[in-house]
Amino acid sequence: MDVDAVRFLFHEEAGAPHVTLKGEAFKYIVKVRRHRVGDTVALRHPDHSETLYTYRLEESDGRRAELQRLGEEQRRIGAVRPLHIGWCVIDPKSVEKVLPQLNEMGVARITFIACDRSQRQFNPDFDRFRRILEASMQQCGRSEWMALETAASLEAFLEANPQTVVLDFTEETLSETEGIDTVLIGCEGGFSDEERERLSQCRTVRFDTPLILRSESAAVASAAKILL
Repeated sequence: MDVDAVRFLFHEEAGAPHVTLKGEAFKYIVKVRRHRVGDTVALRHPDHSETLYTYRLEESDGRRAELQRLGEEQRRIGAVRPLHIGWCVIDPKSVEKVLPQLNEMGVARITFIACDRSQRQFNPDFDRFRRILEASMQQCGRSEWMALETAASLEAFLEANPQTVVLDFTEETLSETEGIDTVLIGCEGGFSDEERERLSQCRTVRFDTPLILRSESAAVASAAKILL
């Protein structure tokens, strides 16, 4: 696979016949990606990211780069298999650390749920999460945005996702992943007794390890096990 044919830059003018890159966009393409005059550069528009536009870098003077459009194609790049993570709310800083990895592995959707042991002062910052995802997508080449949402309660999440598989302490290890498209991960401290009672009708699995994983580690491990 040609890596440079997959990586791209999000730009609000993607699709225009001529695009001028300045500021951070210029730094990313010329300083970070090391593109030079004559190179082909790929752009996507944030609002219709399935379309990949190719440009030729025509001119660069150290502060800006002039791009001329060569063509466009519908090119979707993402995971072959979708995965939805239901994630009991934890410190957003912990989510931010692993969000790029989850994005690169192809997690399709994350629903944040206020569970019994979630600290109530924590609220997901979706604007910041989107900026993190944008940088990750440009790096890994993913064209589809990860969906981010909240559920009003654990009951509401389970009602909307009755096929949910719960990651918790149990006898069954997560070995066969076929058919798993939604996984529920607890917050630090795990599920309360009342929540475990509600989850008793769901399939529950664990990792084959005697160690206790942090919530964010469990999210990454689940995605890797199911998607890769």
